[in-house]
Parts: sequence; C-alpha cells; structure tokens
Amino acid sequence: MTDFPWLTALTLIPLIGGCVVIGIGARRRNLARGLALTFSLVSLGLAILVWNNFDSTSTELQFVERHLWIPSLGIEYFVGVDGLSLLMILLSAIVVPMAMLASWKMFGDAPHAGPLPVGRGEGRQRPGEGDSGSGYSPPLYYALVLFLQAGLFGTFTALNFFHWFIFWELSLVPAFFLIKLWGGPQRGAAATQFFIYTMVGSVALLLSFLAIYQAVETFDFVRLSELGRSGELASAFSVKLGWYDAFPTKESLALVIFLMALLGFAVKVPLVPFHTWLPLAYAEAPTPVTMLLTGAMSKMGVYGFLRILLPIFPEQVRWVLTPLMWLAVITIVFGGAAAFAQKDLKRTFAYSSINHLGYCLLGVFALAKLIGDDPRLAAEKAAVFNGVLLQMFNHGLTAATVFCFLSFIERRSGGLRGLNEFGGLRAVAPVFCGLMGIALFSSLGLPGLNGFVGEFLIFKGAFPLATWATALSVIGLLVTAVFILTVIQRVFNGPLNAKWRAFGDLTLSERLIVLPAIILMFVLGIYPQLAIGAVNATVVELVAQLKF
Repeated sequence: MTDFPWLTALTLIPLIGGCVVIGIGARRRNLARGLALTFSLVSLGLAILVWNNFDSTSTELQFVERHLWIPSLGIEYFVGVDGLSLLMILLSAIVVPMAMLASWKMFGDAPHAGPLPVGRGEGRQRPGEGDSGSGYSPPLYYALVLFLQAGLFGTFTALNFFHWFIFWELSLVPAFFLIKLWGGPQRGAAATQFFIYTMVGSVALLLSFLAIYQAVETFDFVRLSELGRSGELASAFSVKLGWYDAFPTKESLALVIFLMALLGFAVKVPLVPFHTWLPLAYAEAPTPVTMLLTGAMSKMGVYGFLRILLPIFPEQVRWVLTPLMWLAVITIVFGGAAAFAQKDLKRTFAYSSINHLGYCLLGVFALAKLIGDDPRLAAEKAAVFNGVLLQMFNHGLTAATVFCFLSFIERRSGGLRGLNEFGGLRAVAPVFCGLMGIALFSSLGLPGLNGFVGEFLIFKGAFPLATWATALSVIGLLVTAVFILTVIQRVFNGPLNAKWRAFGDLTLSERLIVLPAIILMFVLGIYPQLAIGAVNATVVELVAQLKF
C-alpha cells in the first residue's frame, strides 16, 4: 500500500481534473459539472483509502514520499501524513463535493427548487444571474474549485516549506477569482480585501522563512521543529544573519522573525484584529464558495499554528503568550457578539466562524504553556490537542452544512437572507427546518452532536493550563447559544410570513446532499473515538515533543 504515491495522486487528481474541466466549452456546463464532481468524488474515495490504511497506533509520518528537487537550496519534494494532516485531508475531501453539489443549480440551467416570492432582495441576485457573474464560463467555476482542492491537499501533506508554500498560495488564487467573478454586488471589494490581507500575511510568512533558511539552510519542517525545540534555531539567527546588529539582543531578532510567521497564520484563521476581511468575503462569495472558505480554507491557518509555528517557535510563543491568550479570548467573545448583532444570515455565520475558530486558538496557546514535569497537566495538554483537532474537523463539517442550507434558502427566496425576512418556515418546510436545526444545534455545541466534543475537550484541558482565559471564553459559549436560538426562533418558528406559503421543502437531491453530513454529526457526537482513535498517537507524540 505504501509503495504507491498515494499523497501525490491525491493532490494531482483535482489538479488534473481542473485542467480537463477548464478546457470544456461554456455551453457544455452539464458535462463540466459532472466531470468536476467525478474528480472530487475520486479524491474523496482516495482520502478514505488513506484513512483506512493509516496506522493509528504509529507516531511516525506515514505514506511518506521524499525526493530531491533543488538540492543546492535544500528543497525536496517531501510529503507525509500523521493524525493532524489526516483529519484535514478527509475534511477537504468531504467539503468540496458538498460545495459542488450545492452549486448544481447555480447557473440557472435546471428547474428552480422552489417558487420565488413576489419581489427580490434589494440589490441581491441569485448566484449566476446578471451582475453576479453569469457571463463567465461555468466550467471555469468548477475548475477553480478543483484547483482550490488541490491547494488544500498539498498544504495538508507537504513537509518542506518551498513545496508547502506553493500550495498555500495556490489555494488563494482560485478563491480570489471565485469571489470576484461569481460573488454578490460588493464582490470586487470583498475579493480585493481578501487578496490583500492574505497576500500581506503570505509575504510576511515568506520573509520569515527566508530568514530561517539563511540561518540554518533547510526548509524541512521536521528538521526545523527539532532545531526550534533545542533552541539552536534562535542561536543560529544571531550567528548567521548579518543584519542582527540592528536588534539589541538575539531574542528580539528571533521574536521579529516569529511575529512575521505569526501574521501569516493569524490572517488566515483569522485572529482578531486581522479578521476584517472575513465577513465581507463570506457574505459576498457565492454561498457554495463560502462553504469552501469556512469549511476547509480557514483550517489552513490553525493547521499552520500546529504544524509549523508552535513546533518551530515554542519559546517565542511563550514570550508573548499572555497577549496571544487575550487575542484568543477577544476572538471568541467578539465573534459571538458580532454574530448576534447581524441581521444578514451569511454575516451572522461568518462571525460565528470567527468565534468557533477562536476556541481552536485558545487550545493552541494553552498547549504552549510551561507546566514543568506534572504528568497530570501533560494529559490535559493531550486533551486540548485532541479537542483542537476535533474542533477543526467538526466546525468545518458543521459550518459547511449550515452554509449549504443558506444556499437553499437563497435559491428559494431570490437572494433574500435577512434574519427578519422569514418566519414560520417550519410550517411549510418541516424537513428543511428539522435538518438545518440539527446543524445549528451542532454549531451551538449540543451534547450528542459533533460540535460538543471538541469544545468540551478544549475547555476541559485549557482550564487548568490557562484558567483566566478559559473562564472568560465561556462568555462566547453563552453568546453563541443566544444568537443561534434567535436564528431558529425568527426563521423557523412564529407565524408564517404570507409570502413564504409556497416555500418549498427539501427536494430529494437536496436531502441527499446534506444527509451524509448530518449522519456524521451524530456519529462523531456519539462515538468521537472514531476520530480521536486515529489522531491520539500523533497527539501524544507531539505533546511530548513540546518543551514543558
């Protein structure tokens, strides 16, 4: 099994698929979307094969492929997976076909899923119509989605910075064009803001690693982690970098290089105050594209914290740990409060995404806490780490499903998505409201659903490690419950708005799109060991590598 280049194939399938689909004529949209879905499902099948053949008891990297690329620069083609990357690969493989299926009627070549009400949302258009990019080729849209998937797979498997950075940037370009060409009325501003923020972060990240390479002459994440844990990396900065005299101490030079890397990942998550690009981008992107942004792309930032920042810069993280903890708390509480203040459903759940990823950051920073040799606290670190990984996967699944339901609402309402524009939909669309309600309760963290497990483990483990930050973060949990229950009350319950009497319930095809995700929410909520069992050996090993 390991002799075959499974990870290379996993990355190449959507890349080749995108190249095939983009060459199809614009009029053959059915062929384009059918082929794109086929390539994404093949990728899903391959990801499941990797999952099934992954040895959950091993702490070593698996499915490793390593080849010299540019030896003179220390650049290798180096890919592999452990429990951390395994979950992210599977998440990406699940979310992309969901988003494609949610896009199935996006270009208006199929019957509408439900009658439109009298009147349209002010300034809103159904995706693919008029100002929202209908003049652009549908095959281009599906090709860009496949290129984005290739970028995700490459990011979650690469273990050499040069190789990894190519895929990190590859995911940015298709996301920009998907927003720019098919987004809402403010798509230009949203795409530009998204591109500028993420590009600034990427430039800072690149400069940081160029400095690292100049100091130690390697881009290998495994080797850099060893140097970071031993303290040799910081020493190499002061010895090898000719411009270190500009800084008063070697510690300040290492801190500057660390902060540049931090900026690159903080923008991607995003960590407040680097979040301002996200609400507009999520609101203006076509809703299936928002599924990709929140379901998979936002996890790239947290993955970077766990795979790169914390192992390579453990000491520097601890130097600024208190400010980082405060930023995590603010991200959690502000994200929840801002979501509660919104009247647009997409903006509500855009801010909700910030709130939920704030829990991951709280867990990441708790992992950096010095605890001495106390084995009990080491066990709490393992709980936090497991919680962060589960939260990344569960939030990606749940948030993508919630936005999928929002795409169904927009399709039936002609683009309306205001919190106060509906009401009483449960009377005419009970299946729709019931299934969407499950996804919302999962986002709320209801026990028995997948959203509860990750948050519980994060709070359980973080409380003895960072008591004050964890206690303050509970406010975010309370606010989240309030705004999600408010959404359920105003959209599903109450008297039926007369103009929604013809609001269609879920069609069979729509039920088939969301049911696998809904089932997985229950499975992971009831039996979280399905995921924890696959990642726990990796977690224990990575926690042991952290200098306590």
